[in-house]
Order: sequence, then structure tokens, then C-alpha cells
Amino acid sequence: MGEFKGFTQEDFDVFTIPGLENRMEALREKISPKLESIATELEPDLTAMTGDEMFVHVAKHLRRKTNPPNDTWAALASNKRGYKKLPHFQIGMWESHVFIWFAVIYESPIKEEYAHTLLNNKKEVLSLVPNDFVWSIDHTKPDAIPHSEVDEEKLEKMLKRLKDVKKAEILCGRTISREDDIIKDPEKFLDFCRTTFQTLQPLYQYTK
Repeated sequence: MGEFKGFTQEDFDVFTIPGLENRMEALREKISPKLESIATELEPDLTAMTGDEMFVHVAKHLRRKTNPPNDTWAALASNKRGYKKLPHFQIGMWESHVFIWFAVIYESPIKEEYAHTLLNNKKEVLSLVPNDFVWSIDHTKPDAIPHSEVDEEKLEKMLKRLKDVKKAEILCGRTISREDDIIKDPEKFLDFCRTTFQTLQPLYQYTK
């Protein structure tokens, strides 16, 4: 794993490679090492921010048998063995953009309790998230909901869904278009990730 040198347009084009094996090979060769080096770089910062020792996990897509992945990521969570059941942070990419998330996904056993906590703190949650951030209710889809469009009613709807629907998830963070110059600049991109995680850190504290 080398030092992160920035993303190229070719990195995003990996998601157009047909066939599971060919795309997986390109992901393992080009993308996973970059995401791993970003996460490794950010790991001490996140450990300091959250007060929990963080560990790096790189998506392996092992369950896939036929369809090639349309996105990939590295995650940071407070367990060496796995991250899906835990609240975690992600840096990853689709063909169109890079994403930086705080995530509680459907495998998480604290989902219901977490939804309750956020429902009880709706106003605080709305005010701590800046307008250029976005929300997602399904990590398997590229679309996101701009925070500027999320009011108390909309947030309540997302959180009730998180509480009541087995497959529901909640993610909050930022996305960066593949056209944005910041992704070519390692220093600027890593700083962007740090400030994003710093802003999302209170959402992580609500899981405790």
C-alpha cells in the first residue's frame, strides 16, 4: 500500500469494465489500494476525534457471484474483525463521484435504538449538519438527499423508517463529483475528509 496520490478519471472508468472478474481485478489493482491508503491516513484522526480506536476495512465484495460492483469503499470502525454491524465511517466511489459517509447500515443491531436517540434530538441533528452535506437511506444506491432539503418532518420520516424497516439505513456525509479538482490533490482531499468526519463526529457520539 503506497501513499495516496489522488484520483484519476481512469479510476472512475473502472466501473464501466464489463464482467465481474475483470472489474474486480481492476478494483483490487487500482482502487482498493488508494482507498486503503486514504483510510489508513485518516485512522489516527478518527481515533482521536471519536475516542475509540479505529480500524481500516476494505470492501471485498465476496458475496458477489455474477454482477460486478458499481461502487466500492474503505470503512473505519472500532473493531478489528468487521464494520457492518457497527456505526462506521466510509470513503468510497461510484462511477460519478466520491463519497465520505458516517453510516449505520441495516446489519446494525443498534439501528432501532439509534433512530430513537436521533428522533429525540431532531433539532440538534438538523443544526449540526451543514447545508452542503447529504443524506442517504440506502448505501447500495448512488442518489443522495441534500441536507438543505431536509426539514424536521423529512428527518423524522427517515428515522422512523430506520426504526421500523429491517433493511433501512441512514448515512450522512458529503459527495464530490469526479470532475472536481480536489480529488486530484491528495493533501486537499484528505483535509476535506478530515473536516467532514469532524462535522459528522457528533452523529457517531449519539450511538454511544
